[in-house]
Amino acid sequence: MKQIVVLLMMLGVNTAITAQQRKIHLWPAAVPGETAAKQTAKVTADGSNNVTRLTDVTDPILEVFPAEASNSNGAGIIICPGGGYSILAINLEGYEIAAWLNKLGYTAFVLQYRVPKKEAGALQDAQRAIRLVRSMASEWKLEPGKIGMMGFSAGGSLTARASTQYNVHTYTPIDKADSLSARPAFSALIYPAYLDKGENRALTPELTLSSETPSMFLFATADDFYGNSALVMAGALRAAKVPVELHFYAKGGHGYGLRNGNPAGEAWPSLMEKWLKTVVK
Repeated sequence: MKQIVVLLMMLGVNTAITAQQRKIHLWPAAVPGETAAKQTAKVTADGSNNVTRLTDVTDPILEVFPAEASNSNGAGIIICPGGGYSILAINLEGYEIAAWLNKLGYTAFVLQYRVPKKEAGALQDAQRAIRLVRSMASEWKLEPGKIGMMGFSAGGSLTARASTQYNVHTYTPIDKADSLSARPAFSALIYPAYLDKGENRALTPELTLSSETPSMFLFATADDFYGNSALVMAGALRAAKVPVELHFYAKGGHGYGLRNGNPAGEAWPSLMEKWLKTVVK
């Protein structure tokens, strides 16, 4: 917690907000499908590029960053950091994104979903997170119908999966929250990965789209190894007549978050900010 406060102070976030930050354990008892004992996520030895990487997540949590009451717009966004489903780039694609969203008036929820290599568990965690936030919306003065999700890289994959499989029952309900919808009101995929695993790099088969799929914002670059994922997803959404906004830049690579010094990292936040105003009303 102390590290989080220091980080947010460096980012210029009001410490009165961080004082309200809290953790919500997604699963109060047993974690479905998890065989390892619950424990606090481990920070890896690799801190390169000023990125804090978490692994061995067996007790998934949401870290809550409420918007200031005077600035809140009544909407919440669950953030799914990336990391190849092996680690979570928790500051680059989690806390730093939460600080940015807070400034725009959104209450942010950073999701520590299960890693490494627990894709099925990660989807369970994402569905449970959406339902829990929706069930507790009044606590943060949010509207239950304005709970969205965004993700980066593998977190973009998870966001896409949650946005297209919200009617798939991935775990046995454990409380009243699980009677609520797991469908995000809107979704944003920033340099998403793993969405083109179909034949001839077509859409990944598990991503089944319909007219009820939430509106999406996508951002990627041509020099990103995973760049095709955004193109394929945008095309599939268009074919399904789902509102979609795609931005595809020439350069930027992968894994830049919103840090200065990268043209893509400097571009997508303002584009997404404008898009959010069209879907959050």
